[in-house]
Amino acid sequence: MATLKVFAAAGAPRSYAIHKPVTTLGRALGNDVVLTGPGVADQHATIAFDGRDFNLEEVDRQADIAVNGKKKRRTRLAHGDRLALGPVELSFSMWSESDGADAAPSGLGASTELAALQKLQAFSEKLVQKGTIDELLATMLEDVMEQTGAEKGLVLLREAREAGPEHDVRVRAARNVAPGTVGEAGGGLSDSIARRVFETARPVIVSDALADTTFGKSASVMALRLSSVMCAPMLAQGEVLGALYLGNDRIKHLFERRQLDLLTIYAAQASLILQNAMLLDALRADKAKLSRELSDKRFGEIIGACPSMMEVFRKVQKVAGTDISVLITGETGTGKELIARELHRRSPRASGPFVTINCGAIPENLIESELFGHVRGAFTGAVATRAGRFQAADGGTLFLDEIGELPPNLQVKLLRALQERVVFRVGDSRPEKVDIRVVAATNRVLEDEIRRGAFREDLYYRLNVVGLWLPPLRDRGDDIVIIARALLTKSADEMKSGVTGFTPAALAAMRKYAWPGNIRQLENRIKKALVLCEETRIRPEDLDLGPEAQAAVLPLEKAKEEFQRRYVLDALERNHGNRAQTARDLGVDPRTIFRYLERESSPPPAGSLPGD
Repeated sequence: MATLKVFAAAGAPRSYAIHKPVTTLGRALGNDVVLTGPGVADQHATIAFDGRDFNLEEVDRQADIAVNGKKKRRTRLAHGDRLALGPVELSFSMWSESDGADAAPSGLGASTELAALQKLQAFSEKLVQKGTIDELLATMLEDVMEQTGAEKGLVLLREAREAGPEHDVRVRAARNVAPGTVGEAGGGLSDSIARRVFETARPVIVSDALADTTFGKSASVMALRLSSVMCAPMLAQGEVLGALYLGNDRIKHLFERRQLDLLTIYAAQASLILQNAMLLDALRADKAKLSRELSDKRFGEIIGACPSMMEVFRKVQKVAGTDISVLITGETGTGKELIARELHRRSPRASGPFVTINCGAIPENLIESELFGHVRGAFTGAVATRAGRFQAADGGTLFLDEIGELPPNLQVKLLRALQERVVFRVGDSRPEKVDIRVVAATNRVLEDEIRRGAFREDLYYRLNVVGLWLPPLRDRGDDIVIIARALLTKSADEMKSGVTGFTPAALAAMRKYAWPGNIRQLENRIKKALVLCEETRIRPEDLDLGPEAQAAVLPLEKAKEEFQRRYVLDALERNHGNRAQTARDLGVDPRTIFRYLERESSPPPAGSLPGD
């Protein structure tokens, strides 16, 4: 067993056995190892045993720690390390003094302890390779029985199924013992030895069980005629998670302190791995639950359940099987390309190509060549004949993203290509027929662009046979939470992150925030949080959603204007973007609707809400 020796300024050194999962060191009397001195903090450091290594870690950042003369904040301890916690000198040994802690490992006691440690390491590796909790428990029980010479064994776990400590213990693994020996049908614990361990959180050893005055009438002792019994708790944050119960019915005094110490170490290691396994099971259950929830709210690769998105899904289902053109509108980051891909996936053209071109990302002098192709020598740099995106999309779907950015001179050629399904490469007079379905998208209000003369009205009507308006994320209610959890699960798997979810405060902050960048912004914030988060759940600060990100209190007049703006936009959504009908419903002039939409697309004034 590992030992920590404390060298006092006066008097003999004191030795402490390190047998707990976490051993605390400091000046306060509640520590496992109490140290005295002017530079010792109340909670100075901890030594954590993870089943393989002993790790020393600071608790108080102002406290000084040195290992072999070098300052440390966290380190793995090795046999013979010399420690200094403030002015106090200590030494660490992998073996107890009775085995010759400072002697060469060739001694009998040291070699015995070394063999036990090697078997414990092998046990740890086997546990890590197991999948389910029951496999872990069975492996643990078999190994510890082999190490201690026990003939019979049980693993007891506390399971929160019913209220009360007397009704939540179950036998989860047994060897050569009927589970009913210590457990009652209702989940109670009939065995007094096991009950003592659960109540006190301390190990128990009985050398001559049948003759023992305290435990001689124990249910398992009586039923199994046990001669030697020992039981050790599995602890998690000071609470008893379960217990290892071992017995032998032939040999008295089989179990000595050494075996109980070994059992305690096994129980400590098993509790750590068991907690991880239980957490993993819980995560799998949460992931399965999330998948079931998403199955009702998923439309292909798109997630949503709010009324406005359900209307979008309904339209997509109806128009996907046709070849009519579709115009998708909405703010940037709302998922317009996902909708376009879903239209293609559900269409008869699904086996054909899906070709995307971003009309705003290509220089004006190159966009015609990108759309329709060119022949060799058509312009400087055209060293070979090349097909355009129209030809590449033949037999499939062409997605024209950011169509509002298309220059006016190209709009005429695009209109002719859409009307005649014929294109001309740059520098060529020969027409090429193309069989395509066109889906376009923009975050601009094209009706306003038409009035400004920046977009052709005839092209608008050619593209907008069916219009799909995607609502901004801030107007989608609980969809924000559903989408955030799905993005977290996906990104955490890709990045192999240990983050498991969001805090309630983070979920509330996400609902309140305006998300001007919509789903794209939400995804980027979550990825950033996964990299920088130091806990298992994401907090508002990890998403940059602290108090400063919340909306400021507006003057009453501005608040009234904000309410009217949102009310108009909500009415427009209910009418699926039909402005004339919205104006009739609200009893206002259509120009009022245009005024609100112009404000929506213009930069927000100072002091307005985020995302206005």
